Amino acid sequence: MVLVRNIREEKGVAAAPGREGETRLHRHLKKWLEKAIQDFSMIGAGERVLVAVSGGADSLVLLRLLASPMVFTPPFEIVAAHIDLGFEGDGGAGRVLERHLAEGGYDFVLERTDYGPLAHSRENRKNPCFLCSRLRRRRLFEIAAERGCRVVALAHHWDDVIETLLINLFYGREISTMLPRQTIFAGEMAIVRPLFYIKEELIKKYARECALPVTENPCPTSRTSRRAYIKDLIGRLEEENPLLRHNIWTALSHVKADYLPFGVRREG
Repeated sequence: MVLVRNIREEKGVAAAPGREGETRLHRHLKKWLEKAIQDFSMIGAGERVLVAVSGGADSLVLLRLLASPMVFTPPFEIVAAHIDLGFEGDGGAGRVLERHLAEGGYDFVLERTDYGPLAHSRENRKNPCFLCSRLRRRRLFEIAAERGCRVVALAHHWDDVIETLLINLFYGREISTMLPRQTIFAGEMAIVRPLFYIKEELIKKYARECALPVTENPCPTSRTSRRAYIKDLIGRLEEENPLLRHNIWTALSHVKADYLPFGVRREG
């Protein structure tokens, strides 16, 4: 396990904003990451957290931020986990990621599967993303249980929340999106998204700033998926309305149930 310490508890003083090696962008991202952790009670003291690492910029940044000293979050432990989907010719990317994790001193699990080719087989052409995601998540939860991790951290960010809302509306016939924290298995485990408040453009910028070894997504449908379509659609609409994403995000906290024809069902 990699132990993430709390520098306030360790030193007994508030963290100085200009600590050596930290950039302004790093401090900005850490502030919002810790705010999300606190706002939604994502990680408790002494918790073991499995960090899902795909090799993309989002997950590499999440891992780096979670492994850096915390200011307001109590100490916890992390394990990185990468599920290789088994696409042909992707072995090099796996070796790059393995070297990065080893050189960074991370405790990690790398596992090669055939989930990618299986999800894109003739028998499953209609929705390969659903099966691939389901198989990958199931194995992540199994690894988490094996390593004693009750929390699984995913690298979904602010833009993902907005895009998922539209995907579910357009294709799923429901108004819903990603949650910052979601309990599963009758509360035995939780999925958390510490990048919940952070915009994709800043994550990509930080990945470049740190020269992280970002690998290209090998999935053959990654550029033609529903998410890719929605991302492109929002981008085109933003040309006329630069506040579009901000407005959609704000609308999530401005739900007027009285003006929905069927109301809002409230659980409990």
